[in-house]
Amino acid sequence: MQKSINGATFRKMILNGAKLLDANKAHVNELNVFPVPDGDTGTNMSMTMLSASREVSACSTNNIPELCDAVAKGALRGARGNSGVILSQILKGMTSVLSGSSELSAKTFAKAFTAGTDIAYKAVTKPKEGTILTVIRAIAESAEKAAKKNVELKDFFAAVIEGGEAMLKQTPEMLPVLKKAGVVDAGGRGLLILLQGFLNVLLGQEEDYNIEYDDSYKASSDSPYDEQAHFSYNDLAEIEFAYCTEFFIVNLYKKTTEADIDLFREKLMNIGDCVLVIGDLTMVKVHVHSNAPGQVLTYALELGELDHLKIENMLQQNRALKQQQQEDLKPFGLVSVCAGEGLTAIFKDLLVDNIIEGGQTMNPSADDIAKACDAVKAKDVFVFPNNKNIVLAANQAKALSKRNIHVIPTANIPQGLSAVLAFNPEDTVDGNLQNMNEALQAVHAGSVTYAVRSTQIGNFDLKEGDIIGMDAKDIVAKGDSVSKVTEQLIDKMMDDDISCISLYFGNDVKEDDANSIATEISKKYRSCAVDVHFGGQPLYYFIVSLE
Repeated sequence: MQKSINGATFRKMILNGAKLLDANKAHVNELNVFPVPDGDTGTNMSMTMLSASREVSACSTNNIPELCDAVAKGALRGARGNSGVILSQILKGMTSVLSGSSELSAKTFAKAFTAGTDIAYKAVTKPKEGTILTVIRAIAESAEKAAKKNVELKDFFAAVIEGGEAMLKQTPEMLPVLKKAGVVDAGGRGLLILLQGFLNVLLGQEEDYNIEYDDSYKASSDSPYDEQAHFSYNDLAEIEFAYCTEFFIVNLYKKTTEADIDLFREKLMNIGDCVLVIGDLTMVKVHVHSNAPGQVLTYALELGELDHLKIENMLQQNRALKQQQQEDLKPFGLVSVCAGEGLTAIFKDLLVDNIIEGGQTMNPSADDIAKACDAVKAKDVFVFPNNKNIVLAANQAKALSKRNIHVIPTANIPQGLSAVLAFNPEDTVDGNLQNMNEALQAVHAGSVTYAVRSTQIGNFDLKEGDIIGMDAKDIVAKGDSVSKVTEQLIDKMMDDDISCISLYFGNDVKEDDANSIATEISKKYRSCAVDVHFGGQPLYYFIVSLE
């Protein structure tokens, strides 16, 4: 059991964490909407760690104190952006604890995470929850609990990452801008990728850099559809401060005091935000967003000399991201309405981009449909209502969406599946519209459900609870057995042109029962292929498709 590591392993963890973060920086960039949507969080965190790893690589010993000093100095010197500077402070706090040991155990790392949290919070003038700060705090709390169990170091880091992941998923509830964009915090994700790199060394998986992260966010109450991590920078708040200014103050004047540095920090807070002023009388790292970078530099020159000066126009970065988003739009997207876990999975397997939960008794609004279409990164979006009561709302969504919406008037799930199968990504909009609408005509759809109340409909005297079979227009069968009514329904719908029968069974039907019904139908109609699929739909025992 590996309960502690030496300096050689610690060196590998730092280097591997930096490599993993660098390999996944593009994903982190895509999540970046806070504090400003400039899409560089992954790049900044990666460059911070790469600077630390260069210092570690240049360190000629595996003594832990020297390695820790290299990590702290390298991270501070290479710190870029808000997230990179905060990461450097987390590492500073951690290494201040780790440097006091010759062997690193779970208890030592737990104390280090706590110190990293404290230093990081103190470095930020106005700490904001829902950010990397919240995630490192959760990591420290998980580390403290895991260290008490005296587990192997790999299990300790696994528990730490699990605690961080749980908190990361909650960040959209803390920051409205994340919730609006449908993503988790970028800095928190970057930190967890770094720790995964540490863990991979302990697991012997140092070369595994291709990792997929599901960082989309779906609000349980506000988002009735399955929105992926696609958003429009146009929908986010405007950038208040245009210029990100970063530099070091070195060779500080002999007259400069700690109080002068504190006063300098207060001056920056009066003219900007995201203010980070860290260091001591030997060197100060400065990061600030403002509209007066010249004034920032003037204040700094009162303390000492400036080095590694960088000023970036975040407005221009944001414009470039908006332009890139437009360029990244694919020609076509597909959005479907359905209810049921199985049906959702089937539509997704057919490469439908977005699923809106809805159907009979649960009709989505025009706004729901428009938002679902907007979440698809495509110029033209085909919508499949799959219910005649939703077609009108789908057409109204055209006026609400920024996409070009084309409604295929599918009245039921079988028609929707047939239309999706007719979609050809290589064809034109008009060609697809023609093919998909023609596909609807070849489908005979029916359903098996129950009467919700006693009534008289057509030739049927129904009692509450009766099993009924319906074709596209009328009730055509009734009884007290799901299997018998299903067979009667198919008998009524059958004609000489049918070659395929598909049954989609709902939540209230067991798979064995569905297979038994399919077997009986196969015996009766030997010339037809009979397929059975789990639909998971509510209300309907079976949705039946004949083609």
